[in-house]
Amino acid sequence: MAFQTVFKRYELKYLLTERQKEKVLLAMEPYMALDQYGRTSIRNIYFDTSNYRLVRRSIEGPTYKEKLRIRSYGRAEPKSTVFVELKKKYRKVVYKRWIALPEEEAMKWVTGERHCCGDSQISEEVDYFLKYYGFPRPMVLLSYEREAFYSKDRSDFRVTFDDTILCRQEDLSLESEAYGTPILPEGMVLMEIKCSGGIPLWMTHVLSEEQIYKTSFSKYGTAYKTLIYPNLRKEAVCHA
Repeated sequence: MAFQTVFKRYELKYLLTERQKEKVLLAMEPYMALDQYGRTSIRNIYFDTSNYRLVRRSIEGPTYKEKLRIRSYGRAEPKSTVFVELKKKYRKVVYKRWIALPEEEAMKWVTGERHCCGDSQISEEVDYFLKYYGFPRPMVLLSYEREAFYSKDRSDFRVTFDDTILCRQEDLSLESEAYGTPILPEGMVLMEIKCSGGIPLWMTHVLSEEQIYKTSFSKYGTAYKTLIYPNLRKEAVCHA
């Protein structure tokens, strides 16, 4: 199976109620279709420095930011295909670089145990990232359920809905069950619009009618602000 390995696009985020999601799905019906995977369980391991340098910088809202994660679709096994993803954002444009590898090889590469099995421009970018940040380590596992829709006209316009977003800092393995602490308010869904150009008129209409507004929402950033940082402060107080 061939995978797209390079993306350049805008990613716009919205927090929806279940009722708003139903309205958006109704508006999407003539124009979009659910992709071949249907509802998918996604797991991401985020890599960061010991003092959370990457996520802290991301929260500050700089012009340029980057992150590294390994993603699996469903529960992985050592030989399952997973994706090492280097994600960069510059002036609101998202650039992604993906390499598909067996889970075991991907983890050994990113944790510094071995080199990537195949040299490429993307692997060189990841290697530079790893060296620059002193080989960041696995810090957080975020899992969620996703429904992804593609445009029937075969344009690059896509919409995804994520719910049951769970965070944990133990058992950081893509081979484990999906569990953790929820980071979305109860009853809310995260919608992402992904496109290289403008949003179709039919989508802008439903967003306006349902009073759905763009928001700034990072899964890792939200996990850090609501769960990780408060725990770090508690630990600091206990050891003071």
